[in-house]
Amino acid sequence: MTDNNQNKIASTDKGTSTQKITEATTAQPTKNKGQKRATVAIIIAILLAGSVVTFEIYQYTRNQHTITQLTSQINRLTTDLASQLEVNKSTQNKEIQTLTHKLGTQSEQQEKSIKSLQLAITDIKGRRPNDWLLAEADYLVKMAGRKLFLEHDIESATQLMASADQRIAALNDPSLVPLRKAMAEDITQLKSLPIIDREGLILNIISLQKEVDQFPLANALLPKEEKKEVVVVSKNINDWQTNLTTSLKDFAGHFITFRTREGNTTPLLSPEQHFYLRENIKAKLETAIKGVYAENNDIYQVSLTVASNWSKEFFNQNSIKVKHFEQQLEQLKAKNITVEYPNKLKTQQQLTDIISDRLRRSISAIGQGDK
Repeated sequence: MTDNNQNKIASTDKGTSTQKITEATTAQPTKNKGQKRATVAIIIAILLAGSVVTFEIYQYTRNQHTITQLTSQINRLTTDLASQLEVNKSTQNKEIQTLTHKLGTQSEQQEKSIKSLQLAITDIKGRRPNDWLLAEADYLVKMAGRKLFLEHDIESATQLMASADQRIAALNDPSLVPLRKAMAEDITQLKSLPIIDREGLILNIISLQKEVDQFPLANALLPKEEKKEVVVVSKNINDWQTNLTTSLKDFAGHFITFRTREGNTTPLLSPEQHFYLRENIKAKLETAIKGVYAENNDIYQVSLTVASNWSKEFFNQNSIKVKHFEQQLEQLKAKNITVEYPNKLKTQQQLTDIISDRLRRSISAIGQGDK
């Protein structure tokens, strides 16, 4: 039995060995395929890893380049900002220096102005009361100059100069005699100027404008009738035929009259022409008013002359209104509206010099008193 069992075991071992050899032979190709697959997978993994590493290296290099560019830009901007800040600082420093200089100059000017005002106040406090009369006279003379040269108001200018002369006379200062002499010459010159009543002239012309619409127009102008000789019946009996003819003509003349005229006949104006005529005359009178305002004698005279000629030509000369209108125009034409004004007043400059001289002397006296 032992032998049998050993045989069985030996047979069993043989079977098992043969089976293992068979399995080994069948597993050999399968194992080779798995190794190939593993090798391919490893290669693919290595390639993928290499590509990833390469891409990362590329990205890293690119990022480093970008970082380098950004760093250079930041450095450049920092440099520009620093230079700009330096420029701004230098500009601000210059402006601050300029403003400081200006403020210093202005403060000095203000100090000078304050000192001058203090001097003026001191001068006013110490000024004599009569000096105010001199200042009033200066103001009146300046007002007279404005009235004369700007408004051409001779009467007001004369009255203002007379008032200024009264202020100077009230001072009772012998040193002002040359000033009063010049003032008397200016007053005499102003009184010699012709005084034109511009308002009166303008009102008179306006009243004539209103009357133009009431004037009657002239009728058709016919040439003069020829004079006929009056035939007288003779006392001679032998002239009975001539006398008979003359008597018949004289008898017929009581019923029918024939008149012969030779020459040009001026026709009547149409209604539109009547209107234009009156408006044109009004316009000429308006132009004369403008000439009065401008003191232009040429415009004034020409406008009135044209209006007078049109009135004589187209209005009825037998009308009392027309005659009065033309008489008024002739009276207005006889007036001269041109006035030659003086170029300046002698008193004004002398009075200004006297006031300046007195002010200078008073300030110098105050300065010496302070010392």
